[in-house]
Amino acid sequence: MLRCRVMIPRMAHPDTMELLHLHTYFHFPFSIDKITVVQNHRQLWSGYTHWIDGLDEWINAHHDGRQSPLDQLGRWRRAPYQRFDLESAAYQDMVFFHPYVRRVFFDTGEVTIPAEEREALLCCYSIPITGGKRLWFHAEDVKGRSASVQVTDLRLFLFANGLGILSIGVEAFNIPTREALWINEAFRKVYPSSGRQIREGRIPSRMQLILEQDGNRQVIAEEDFKKGALIGYLPPLARTITSLLYFCDYSLQEFEPVRDERMLLYTYACVDPSTVPEDFVHSDAYQVFLSRLLYIDLHGESYRYDPDFTRDQIGRHMYRRWAHLGTYYGFTSYSNITATVGVSDCDQHALREGFLIHRMFRSRYYLMALIALVYRATLLDFAERTALVSRRIYRDWEDGKLSKGNVRIASDLRAEFLHFSNYWYFDELANKEEEFEHFTLQCRSLRIQPVKREVDEEIEKLNTSLQSYAASRNTEAVNRLAILSLIIGAGAILTGFFGMNFGRAFSRVFFEPDADTLAFHYAAVAVITALVVAVLAFGMYLVISNWSDYRDVLVPKGWSRRDQVESSLKRGPSEWPSDEEFE
Repeated sequence: MLRCRVMIPRMAHPDTMELLHLHTYFHFPFSIDKITVVQNHRQLWSGYTHWIDGLDEWINAHHDGRQSPLDQLGRWRRAPYQRFDLESAAYQDMVFFHPYVRRVFFDTGEVTIPAEEREALLCCYSIPITGGKRLWFHAEDVKGRSASVQVTDLRLFLFANGLGILSIGVEAFNIPTREALWINEAFRKVYPSSGRQIREGRIPSRMQLILEQDGNRQVIAEEDFKKGALIGYLPPLARTITSLLYFCDYSLQEFEPVRDERMLLYTYACVDPSTVPEDFVHSDAYQVFLSRLLYIDLHGESYRYDPDFTRDQIGRHMYRRWAHLGTYYGFTSYSNITATVGVSDCDQHALREGFLIHRMFRSRYYLMALIALVYRATLLDFAERTALVSRRIYRDWEDGKLSKGNVRIASDLRAEFLHFSNYWYFDELANKEEEFEHFTLQCRSLRIQPVKREVDEEIEKLNTSLQSYAASRNTEAVNRLAILSLIIGAGAILTGFFGMNFGRAFSRVFFEPDADTLAFHYAAVAVITALVVAVLAFGMYLVISNWSDYRDVLVPKGWSRRDQVESSLKRGPSEWPSDEEFE
């Protein structure tokens, strides 16, 4: 039986309640700056049209040949579903969801021919911890508290829209609830919000990934938070995170965290019934523990916040279908918990097949939590990009020079959001009522719908303003051509007038001049020639001075986009596109 090795000073009245099993996943969502990555690795990405098609080669080739302590553990390997029989995890996971969800959010390792388009929008990777190896996640703070928990699962999900989720799974058995709560609260931190956090012990002063093999222990990544500074607008991430994302260079702003200094917590806590009273399931002490677990607070004898306020919040954040049996599910914007008391058969679900609640925690509910987090991270990324695009266009309007490049970026942003809204996003993942209610609560806690509506409105307003601008520019272009057409038309009428070949005096003056009318003849030729040259010059001036309005019509599309290089929206506070021609 694996135990968590923890050293925490005991309080004056220690709680005797223990957990049979603590299983926690720390989810770190991040956004990859695809344009920056492609520019930094042009040769690698030159053979791919779509971002997702080149991920395997990028993961395998990037930093290839560099030796690091992480090599002792292993590198990321593609880990798609490979078995689809009744006993396989793929079958049991996939049949639970609607078919359209299976197409998008399950990596089946499909390989498409160039003419086809893959349906799955993610690639799954893992670092197997096998061969007698053990990986420990260690943390300690200035108050003398420390813990080492075993990492049992390392997974990485990369999506077609440039988002990624690093999932670090840790487990511990037979530990006091005090220690479990500290593990959940401390290990989720990825950078300090201030130096005070470290001095006050509100964040670990040291975090380590330790590899154990053949009785030897080696630190493969360590962060002591002694130094830290912003990189552009990005915070200083812990090396325990950046070392696992070795293929993406944080110092070059190739990716950025989507959330704040806390990873999202997805945790399972099974209370040992032998350490609590018989009526514990219906006691206020259990509600106190649930509140501490849900809001990721440290151990305490009572509610951390006002009791009435906390009970009201728990009522909105908890799923209580199985509360009479002691099983609760809770959701906030930074946590997703499953709590139960003891292990036993669950109706017709026999314990010999695995404890049902934990099995669902590791499978379908895990996937639902990932999907909800993908929605949240994607919408936050859209919100940031919409703001950055709006800033660019506003600056263009200030100068009276709206660039084609920024218009293209805004159009691409709208197309991407439509693709997300129509192909990625689903309010309902499955038919079962319980799971439907679960997902609804998750989305509500993450504010998926309000943020989606807000982003949708912002993008539509941006698109409407650009359409109005384009319509006004088109009207101006047409009016210019109309003026030119009127002048040319007048010239045509004048030419036709002279072509009527009137006889007598008109003919003697203009077409068959004699000595008396020769001056009129040459004067007429000079005037007509001057008018023709003036009209042609005016026409050329109109087209050249407003070339940007007519360029896309006259120049083939392949030529106009051949030398265009996209610029990153996010990279650095002072970066500005150098490839776009202003109008």
